[in-house]
Amino acid sequence: MTLVAIITMVITTTAMTETTLAPLRLWQLISPTLPIGAFAYSAGLEYAVEAGWVRDEAGAGEWIWGQLEETLSQLELPLLQRFYAAWQTDDAVAIADWSTFLQASREAPELLAEDRQLGMALARVLTNLGISEAEAWQEAETASFVNLFALAGSRWQIPLETLAAGFLWAWAENQVAAAVKLVPLGQSAGQRLLFAAARRIPTAVATGLALADEEIGAGAFGMALASARHETQYSRLFRS
Repeated sequence: MTLVAIITMVITTTAMTETTLAPLRLWQLISPTLPIGAFAYSAGLEYAVEAGWVRDEAGAGEWIWGQLEETLSQLELPLLQRFYAAWQTDDAVAIADWSTFLQASREAPELLAEDRQLGMALARVLTNLGISEAEAWQEAETASFVNLFALAGSRWQIPLETLAAGFLWAWAENQVAAAVKLVPLGQSAGQRLLFAAARRIPTAVATGLALADEEIGAGAFGMALASARHETQYSRLFRS
């Protein structure tokens, strides 16, 4: 075998290995064991339960699906797409611009703090896993979970559509876990909600990834109000 053939084989094998690892990298990225503290946030759900807006399994589903389809698919997913593309080309200007846009889109201080803190935490994890570009975001004021999630997906060669579905799944799983504790719901109810999530996520992904720049944006008044009132809620389990 010639030297050229050996080098070609090594390069091909390495590329195939990275591609093969992509699904496993995604599982690690969306795992509840990822040490970013996502379990500490409810994104306003805690107040919604306190106020009686969410009382049972059906109400929890309406709250979660409403956000998934009307907020995340309209804001987070199209931004995930743009961050992903920017990291693919190392476009620092686009990353900074979309980070500022995302910050400005947060409707309450707790929601902004949640996104920033999760982003910084994910940056620390990714830095420890060898993604050097994440290091600068560990203390960045404009850090966001969406941006760092996109960075990981880009560097680990996770296809965008798969990454977007994983992003929504991780969010839905965290919301369901919070609902199980807060409403409270039984574990079977929680599994029914996750089962239903799987049916809604593909449509939400298709919607979010099809939006043009001028269409990006969401306004969820109920979630914003819940988040604002959560700041002064007397008894709290969650940070948002």
